[in-house]
Amino acid sequence: MQVQPDIMPEKDYFILQKDYEKLVRINKEQQQKITFLEHELAQLKRMVFGVKSERFVPSDSGQTSLWDSTNEAKEEPQVEQVSYARKKPAGKGKAVRTELPAHLPRQTEVIEPENLEQGAKKIGQAVTEILEYKPGKLFVTRYERPKYVQQEKIIIADLPSLPIPQGNAAPSLLSHLLISKFTDHLPFYRQVQMFKREGVNIAESTISGWFSASCKLLTPLYEVLKQKVQRSDYLHADETPLPVKSSQKKESLDKGYHWVYYSAHEKLVCFDYRPSRGREGPADFLKNFSGALQTDGYAAYEKFDSKTGITLLACMAHARRYFDKALDNDKARASYGLAKIQALYAIEREAKEQGLSFAQRKELRQKEAVPILDNFEQWLKENLTQVLPKSAIGQAIAYTLKLWPRLKRYTENGKWNIDNNLVENSIRPVALGRKNYLFAGSHQAAGYAAMMYSFLGTCKLNGVEPFEWLKGTLTKIPDTRLSELESLLPVK
Repeated sequence: MQVQPDIMPEKDYFILQKDYEKLVRINKEQQQKITFLEHELAQLKRMVFGVKSERFVPSDSGQTSLWDSTNEAKEEPQVEQVSYARKKPAGKGKAVRTELPAHLPRQTEVIEPENLEQGAKKIGQAVTEILEYKPGKLFVTRYERPKYVQQEKIIIADLPSLPIPQGNAAPSLLSHLLISKFTDHLPFYRQVQMFKREGVNIAESTISGWFSASCKLLTPLYEVLKQKVQRSDYLHADETPLPVKSSQKKESLDKGYHWVYYSAHEKLVCFDYRPSRGREGPADFLKNFSGALQTDGYAAYEKFDSKTGITLLACMAHARRYFDKALDNDKARASYGLAKIQALYAIEREAKEQGLSFAQRKELRQKEAVPILDNFEQWLKENLTQVLPKSAIGQAIAYTLKLWPRLKRYTENGKWNIDNNLVENSIRPVALGRKNYLFAGSHQAAGYAAMMYSFLGTCKLNGVEPFEWLKGTLTKIPDTRLSELESLLPVK
């Protein structure tokens, strides 16, 4: 819009020019807001109706200017003819039934034909096996300890050490209760209902008391696990929320957090419960930590980047997630970013498939990943000023550039991973548990839950059967010295 100053007073011209500039600014702000709201709506539709997978299949259509920033001519693909012979399937045959495991106990029933004449000769038999199920049964162990009089003294044998002194719950029952809740995600009130169907009435308050007593017994072992994780030289860290029943306001919930620390090479995981998401949580847990720490972009971890003895790494999977969300906003740029990250993961997959050592993996990254990262960084800087800051693609580029030094740092050591997915996998049981028991009854109960998730997560990492481990640990720990507790950890 051009206003000629010769047909109106100069004063009016400057007023109109100022109004015009204001309208342009307002229009730009509204366009940014519309773009942001369209992105929000697209994400909401995706959450409700779309698939959760972030799988990306690159397409070359319409992306020449973005894929090749140096404008180099693309080499025409060579065409080759491949022929081979293969056996044609005989057609859809009868399904093959999987044999039942040989270790299962078997009971045999012989079914004789009716109206069998005397003298009939047996020539063989047909065997059919079907899989049966008998619900788990409660039973009572009765300890009878005869009393004797010897030299005017009463002699009686000692009871075996029990997890709950003067209690009537055996290690096997306590293990069943805890595994059912923290592995199978069955709240205590549902377990109470299951016991009732077996004709056994156990109050939920009694089970809660057993849970607290078991966790108090296991607390020293949890401290040993925590110290072992803190001594690691490479940790993944993440956090996940947990609603907790408020002690101050009736029928209201506080928001607590499980901070999770995963030692990939030692196969250990430790959940540390805190009543908030403040930076004091990791600051306290990692106050004596020295080594590499891999996290997402949450601000609470930023202080570790300047702490002596700690190397801070970021998560490429989080950066990828931003570009995946931007596909509906700017498909060309988002696809370019996803393709670059996909190429980096292809290198990681190659290293894993070849079983490379840490030194060999570093060498492969320096040779193949570093050039991709350098090219990607240049593209990010060039495109940052060409997109709206509040748009999905603008946020993806800004997030990635902000963390770039930490994102590319994984190439400096073959022991370090490209992302933080391992610790996120450890958090999944908490997410499943939240859907079932909804909240923790108190901050203390949330802390006990963190302890159980630590033990059971470590069991899973080491391929240890959790019920047998917990049953054995609850049996042994009352008589185990503090100096020998590490031997009880579920590690191989």
